[in-house]
Amino acid sequence: MPIDNDRTQDPWESYYGPNLGYIQEQYERFIQDPDSVADEYRELFAQLGEPPQSAPSEQGVETATTPKSNKASSPQQLDSKMLKNAVAAGKLVWNIRTFGHLAADIDPLDISGQVSNRMLEPETYDINQADLAALPAELVWEDVPYDVANGWEAIQKLRQVYTGTIAFEFGHVHDEKERSWLNQRAEVVIPRTVLTDSERKALLSRLLEAEQFEDFLHRTFVGQKRFSAEGTDVVVALTNEMVHELANDGARHILMGMAHRGRLNVLAHVLGKPYSKIFSEFHHSPNKNLIPSEGSIGINYGWTGDVKYHLGANRSFKLGETVDTRLTLANNPSHLEFVNPVVEGFTRAAQEDRSQPGYPQLDLDCAAAIILHGDAAFPGEGIVAETLNLNSLPGYLNGGTLHIIVNNRIGFTTESFNSRSTHYASDLAKGYEVPIVHVNADDPEACIAAARMASEYRTLFKKDFLIDLIGYRRYGHNETDDPETTQPLIYKKVKSHPTVSKIYADRLISEGVITSEQAEQMKLDIQNRLREAYDEMKQREEQEPVQQTQVIANDPRIGESVAAVSLDKLRQFNSALLQWPEKFNVYPKLQRILERRANALNEGEKVDWGHAETLAFSSILADGRPIRLSGQDVERATFAHRNLMLHDAETGDTFCPLHQLPQAKASFAIHNSPLAEASVLGFEYGYNVYAPETMVIWEAQYGDFMNAAQVLIDQFISAGQSKWSQKSSLVMLLPHGYEGQGPEHSSARLERFLQLSGEDNWAVANLSSAAQYYHILRRQAAIAGTESARPLIIMAPKSLIRNPRVASTGKELSEGTFQAILEQPGLAQHPERVERLVLCTGKVAIDLAEALDKEPGKDFDWLHIVRIEQLYPFPSKEIAAVIQRLPQVKEIVWVQEEPQNMGAWSYMDPYIRKHAPEGTTVRYLGRPERSSPASGYQTVHSLEQNYIVSQTLKPSPTLAYQTGR
Repeated sequence: MPIDNDRTQDPWESYYGPNLGYIQEQYERFIQDPDSVADEYRELFAQLGEPPQSAPSEQGVETATTPKSNKASSPQQLDSKMLKNAVAAGKLVWNIRTFGHLAADIDPLDISGQVSNRMLEPETYDINQADLAALPAELVWEDVPYDVANGWEAIQKLRQVYTGTIAFEFGHVHDEKERSWLNQRAEVVIPRTVLTDSERKALLSRLLEAEQFEDFLHRTFVGQKRFSAEGTDVVVALTNEMVHELANDGARHILMGMAHRGRLNVLAHVLGKPYSKIFSEFHHSPNKNLIPSEGSIGINYGWTGDVKYHLGANRSFKLGETVDTRLTLANNPSHLEFVNPVVEGFTRAAQEDRSQPGYPQLDLDCAAAIILHGDAAFPGEGIVAETLNLNSLPGYLNGGTLHIIVNNRIGFTTESFNSRSTHYASDLAKGYEVPIVHVNADDPEACIAAARMASEYRTLFKKDFLIDLIGYRRYGHNETDDPETTQPLIYKKVKSHPTVSKIYADRLISEGVITSEQAEQMKLDIQNRLREAYDEMKQREEQEPVQQTQVIANDPRIGESVAAVSLDKLRQFNSALLQWPEKFNVYPKLQRILERRANALNEGEKVDWGHAETLAFSSILADGRPIRLSGQDVERATFAHRNLMLHDAETGDTFCPLHQLPQAKASFAIHNSPLAEASVLGFEYGYNVYAPETMVIWEAQYGDFMNAAQVLIDQFISAGQSKWSQKSSLVMLLPHGYEGQGPEHSSARLERFLQLSGEDNWAVANLSSAAQYYHILRRQAAIAGTESARPLIIMAPKSLIRNPRVASTGKELSEGTFQAILEQPGLAQHPERVERLVLCTGKVAIDLAEALDKEPGKDFDWLHIVRIEQLYPFPSKEIAAVIQRLPQVKEIVWVQEEPQNMGAWSYMDPYIRKHAPEGTTVRYLGRPERSSPASGYQTVHSLEQNYIVSQTLKPSPTLAYQTGR
């Protein structure tokens, strides 16, 4: 950028070092063809001529960062008073840097006024102006500019830097190198950076676009909600600047998330969504439920099954001759901050190459994230802290996210002092050592400087950066709300406060950059474009007929005809998985367990649950499908059945057998997660949406822990396709089953998933054999990235993991397929004698099988038991076929281990009645209605469980806890 000559004696100073060669190259191009370089360089060379061949320090000349007189700075030549004053001045400088933000001019409305802070006053350190004036400037400030004569002037300059319209908080950044870089940018680079006239005009144009867009919506669609950006209008220019800076630094994917405020403006002016499309959504276009194809400008609009200020978009653009950069704004529901981990997952997915075996290859430079937050939501919603915690963890880091708090200091009707216990909305980020810049939203150039600093920091240090954009809210929370009932004094100020475009236009006019006529013409041109887009929208709607669309459900059996894997190939996988590196010392006890798998595929042997999973993963990788598995303790697994990350018993080194599988054609990532459900599940969902070809699996430590991630399940995973046409094939493994471990270690809340089921939005399964698990994983992998993709919810076993009745033969893996129902072997040998049909799912089916085995000679001709392995979509054809074979059935009993108001009963009841023959009784058998999922006492649990099993196997028509209609 051109240099402000009033601020330095050497106009080339900021180009010394690595930048000097680049600026010399630009000058050579300028000599050949002035139009071949950017406007800023043409102006620079026209003003200053040829750049120097080397830095002054290399020519024996002092630079701005070189002490003017090393002798004057020598401690040996300082008397004791001056030395004392120098130490005091050093403390003052430190505290100006640390606490200057408290006295900064960052409040456009000046509601609280600038704070006088004694930490910024020389008298606090027992020195005065004369003492400081007697000190050499370079003794006070290591980066002192040429035009600063002494210590007093140095202090004044530093105060200007740290108490202006841009304020800095870096004291919590522990790394000295980073903190030094941040201070140098704040003190040297930003004060000496001046926008060119062309950049300033473009900035004014962006401000006017944002303002006039909101004004047009306000006048044209009176009373409709839009959550305008007015008061923080500059957020559009700030975000746009970040996008272009990141793209210039090599990011080919830029992933964004934001709440409602200003979203339509960002869609229009950052994502490039045409005005006419936005107006159509306001105008309730009859075609708004259509899914538009990608247009010539490269934007996807997704499904409009949600309100317009929740929708995302995609845009592709080029800067110069570089390759395309893809910009994505994520869809976001009203749970404002829960999009944060989704965007982080997008970003990691964009950065990883999953085409080779082993861990994916990570390139942090090829993608970056920008997240816009609300000032009330940032400290208020715990998902923010969870997500910030991800960004240095090996399985989740993505090279830093740029955060913007769009800070209007009111959350709906609640002011800051009622919504947070911190001074700033941004204070939470300090705990994660995120550098923070507070900036006055009425100073657009300061905002641009902050955006450039943030982008440069992220590129250099691969860490998060936060900008707290402090403005105000011109209207209420939405445009139907009257804010004066709760903030009358604030809104008196707002009404009389000029818009940022007016403030900035007046500034440019006063400085001679533009004329008032030019400013007015810019505004008129934008207004004309808006009117033309509105007229175009109305004309199109009059010409187009009304069309109706609906969600077309997937075939519930899609993917079930997955090609089988031969037994020979499974044996090859199995053998390779037991090959460990030479001198790798597997923990002896675990080694013995794993070596038992060597013969598991032989005749007469069986494969347990964990082994079946590993073989399924092997076959999926051999098919070229990448896998990502994460969650609390997934490397070993909560119940120690997986052990896919082996630890050397002598050195602690790790080894994953799937990483050296010879047949693998894609990556396998496995990551233990932090002790968080919402952020991790959101991350994995986002990863899968952005990399749909990947099989992404999240496992809960215990199934009921998923209730800490309920927002992600309700708003994204279950409804994302219906609301936004956003497909996912995410797998959720939720350990579930009643073993007497108490309320929090029993139920994965199966009933909640079944209540959320509709439109074939996902599959819900509760399996009872290792082969079934093997096949359903392969089925899910086959539909990943296809039109049939949908999530899979598995009520995973706990005690059944090692139960012999759950283990399967190699033949069941190699020749079978997934079955939506399984019939209990040995029963219904004479179908015409069966009078009671028992339907059940999961662990209780194994409990019944064990009870049957204990009575080998007993006659059970009157009984048949069917396990419902896939609960949703409901296997209607299979159940109907079973009932048709039982002509004498008198009662159908649903048996479950969960209380009556939980589990699958409420979901199954109407389906069973629909298929029950006329006159057949439908009954429930299980625990009664309860508020808690299970007993905390093992003895009570055992008594209840034994009672359920015994009653199921008694031929008596009288059943406890029954409900019949």
